[in-house]
Amino acid sequence: ETLLNIGLCDATVGGLLRQTGNPRLVWDAYRRLVASYGELAARLPAQRFEEAAVALLGNHDERELDFADLRSLTHRFLEVYAQGAGRPFPQEPSAQLAGAIEAVFASWQSPKACEYRRLNGISDAIGTAVTVQCMVFGNAGGQSGAGVGFTRDPVTGEPALWLDFLFNAQGEDVVSGRRSADGHAELATVLPEVWQALTAAAGQLEHAFGDMQDFEFTVQEGQLFMLQTRSGKRTPQACARIALDMLDEGLIGPGTALERTAGLDRQALARQRIVAANGVAALPLGRAATASSGVAVGEVALDAARAVARRAAGVAVVLVRRDAETGDIAALEMATGLLTQHGARTSHAAVVARQLGKVCLVGCSQLSIDEEARTVRVGDVTLNEGDLLTLDGNEGVFYAGASRIEVDYPEELLARLGRLRRGAGAT
Repeated sequence: ETLLNIGLCDATVGGLLRQTGNPRLVWDAYRRLVASYGELAARLPAQRFEEAAVALLGNHDERELDFADLRSLTHRFLEVYAQGAGRPFPQEPSAQLAGAIEAVFASWQSPKACEYRRLNGISDAIGTAVTVQCMVFGNAGGQSGAGVGFTRDPVTGEPALWLDFLFNAQGEDVVSGRRSADGHAELATVLPEVWQALTAAAGQLEHAFGDMQDFEFTVQEGQLFMLQTRSGKRTPQACARIALDMLDEGLIGPGTALERTAGLDRQALARQRIVAANGVAALPLGRAATASSGVAVGEVALDAARAVARRAAGVAVVLVRRDAETGDIAALEMATGLLTQHGARTSHAAVVARQLGKVCLVGCSQLSIDEEARTVRVGDVTLNEGDLLTLDGNEGVFYAGASRIEVDYPEELLARLGRLRRGAGAT
């Protein structure tokens, strides 16, 4: 877990106001801290803060609120915290830091973390660590923002930056799965110097680590700050192409390329695609951003219980959710694909879906879910839980019903793999 803005309290608000001259930034950061600390450290349901925000300010986009709105929201959040936790929000920065550290250590045993380790064969005994970093503020205005990027396309392996970015936002907005985020086009247009710096940083990261990287970054008033990096999760097709391209570029040797592509045979690299039935192409029900490619067909399932029950009955399901949250990892394992109303391609849940080989479409603004009625509505079309749905992660669209599917193979990529393996055998 991550907690931002630690140290803000009634006593330090005035200092940050004087330091930045930006009251909107200060009150936005403070209300974020109260809500996130309440959720992660005091274990309060996030819904309590969401409901308080709607009750006070309606369904306005948070980025449209002025500092007076955000100040009122902060005061309301402080009340919600005190009511839910049975004690006031901690006003001592050192106490906040201690609580945040404890919450991060405790997150190692969260259900989603335990499930992730189980799925990936990771030992519970390894443990985790806490990193404490100086804050930079992506919510400092129109020349600021937060993003998550991959040095190459994790879906196809194309050697180009692949990222999501939100202006005037903090990193949790992108990775939490509760907000939709844009791709890189707007960032490259509005802040070209930042884009050039990101491109250069991506090259440095790949040369340093010899692998495609998944990195998080913040832009504060036009200045780029790189926060963290790790090897990026990728599809089998991307895995093969990235290894072969990096070999050609001299970033890795043949042995490393062979190791990374071991097990990637013709079947592993097979690609499903939707074809027209009787020569007539179906009309998509809706569009969304592709976080993981392929085609998935299954019954609509709106929660984990339904997904697990239907999968146990031998029925394929497509998980349809409001947000792309990692708390759904157990349900995602049972599903063939994930479709969400909110969320970015680089949200943590989308990254997990890609690693699990699940088709994943996120951020469909046309989608409306009625959990009480157990229905999904897209435009004028309403689907009931249990109706069939087809996700096309190759084109970023989805269809009502079961579409016709064909399988093809990336012959050029397979030929390159063959040459690598023959060359290794010859030596």
